[in-house]
Amino acid sequence: MQYDYIIVGAGSAGCVLADRLSADPAIKVCLIEAGKPDRSTFIHVPAGIAVILPTRHVNWAFLTEPQPGLNNRRGYQPRGKTLGGSSSINAMIYMRGHRSDYDHWAALGNDGWSYSEVLPYFKRSENQERGEDEFHGVGGPLNVADLRSPNLIDEAFLKAAEQAGYSRNLDFNGARQEGVGLYQVTQKNGERWSAAQAFLTPALGRPNLTVITEARATRILLERKRAVGIVYRGRDGSAEIKAGKEVILSAGALQSPQLLMLSGIGPREALAKHGIPILHSLPGVGNNLQDHIDYVTCYRSKSKDLFGLSFIGGLRMLKAIGEYRKHRTGMLTSNYAEAGGFLKSDPGSAAPDFQLHFVTGIVDNHARKLHLGHGYSCHVCLLRPKSRGCVGLRSVDPLAAPLIDPNFFGEEEDLDGMVHGFKLMREIMEAPALTAYRGRDIHTGAIRTDKDIRNIIRQRADTVYHPVGTCKMGGDEMAVVDSALRIHGLEGLRVVDASVMPTIVGGNTNAPVIMIAEKTADMILGRSPPARHVDTQRKLSG
Repeated sequence: MQYDYIIVGAGSAGCVLADRLSADPAIKVCLIEAGKPDRSTFIHVPAGIAVILPTRHVNWAFLTEPQPGLNNRRGYQPRGKTLGGSSSINAMIYMRGHRSDYDHWAALGNDGWSYSEVLPYFKRSENQERGEDEFHGVGGPLNVADLRSPNLIDEAFLKAAEQAGYSRNLDFNGARQEGVGLYQVTQKNGERWSAAQAFLTPALGRPNLTVITEARATRILLERKRAVGIVYRGRDGSAEIKAGKEVILSAGALQSPQLLMLSGIGPREALAKHGIPILHSLPGVGNNLQDHIDYVTCYRSKSKDLFGLSFIGGLRMLKAIGEYRKHRTGMLTSNYAEAGGFLKSDPGSAAPDFQLHFVTGIVDNHARKLHLGHGYSCHVCLLRPKSRGCVGLRSVDPLAAPLIDPNFFGEEEDLDGMVHGFKLMREIMEAPALTAYRGRDIHTGAIRTDKDIRNIIRQRADTVYHPVGTCKMGGDEMAVVDSALRIHGLEGLRVVDASVMPTIVGGNTNAPVIMIAEKTADMILGRSPPARHVDTQRKLSG
């Protein structure tokens, strides 16, 4: 089969590209996805994340290499394996990062990626239920909403943060990021609004768009220095499809570099190790892996209004199911991480250094370790870690999982930062406003010294699910793509997903990936970018 564009991976970026490119009826687009269609109830009911996150249900559920910085534990890397990709299994938090993240990309030589240039793309994709303003758009496919039924404990957390000296922030994506507040979510009418729901589902009836599910891309077809198609393995065996214009990789920061290396594109040493013929040497492929290292503290609570495992909790859940069916409100609309905030290590810092996710239940080991009873949790993650890891090949088997080495705490400075973040978080969690809810701290009640904190962090820290950077954008020798996300030295091949980020953004990564795809669709189609954003208020340093 012949198409104009083949998109590999129907995650956040792939769904956007499939929609925007196929909007022109003269363009033939093929989107292939390794997972199944997004029909699972656990995807669409927001609280279903509790079933998806710790299991292999529509989830690749990767493991990292043993991490010396984590006492040689293997980290857990859940990634979406269905239409919508990780936007179908994430906590639905709508977060863009800090303006300085994008200005830094531009300062590295990536023209067109400054905050003033990317903000119009964030606004284009957005339907902000609060309405349009300087920082937000309406009418876009991606619905952004306030939580329908926030838990009562959220207010106690926010008051606790105020008692610890932090101000409230009603909009983390507005004029200022610093502060604490309730997160907005990618939901619509109480249901998850993934990239598949927002962008792909409305486009499925187009005759020029073909979507192939349960199809694993195994190799990119190259003729000389041009990508001309892909080989994939589907339900009926292997097949080839051809691209007249471009092959676009949107398989994510873990699997886009894997597919490049399987196709003979990547570092010479890594390819030679597996006996893969080197068709195009690119040393940066798979390198520069960055992720937000994260620590979760868990408290028991006598409050049965929180999520938990108990007889009363089971009765409340049955009641919640009925409420959700009738009204699309109640506990099942929760994303669990309902509140949070952005904190600075120093008031003079240009941008926040830490992000909090306050959770209305006990989350231990990615919800893979269950506790009887009820409670609540709080994550703290380091927003701009210095450590750099890599993604490689375990074998030449294209169906094997990639080798994932985030190198957590490879730089001692990251551990020092996490110790500081831990202290800031615990000050909030021990504040008077949470006294009525607070029971025993499951893991860290006896910890007092910095050495104690460092030890417990090494014992329990892991990712908060934001791997990026493995096909980074730039012009240096380790860059994989240029500022238009075209692979250096090849024609007809782009990478469009979180792997192109040269540095990680200070926040959740789903909305930035959607923005990246929106901007790249314009570049592919030869459209002029929208006018730069002009600030009417300069309060964006925090």
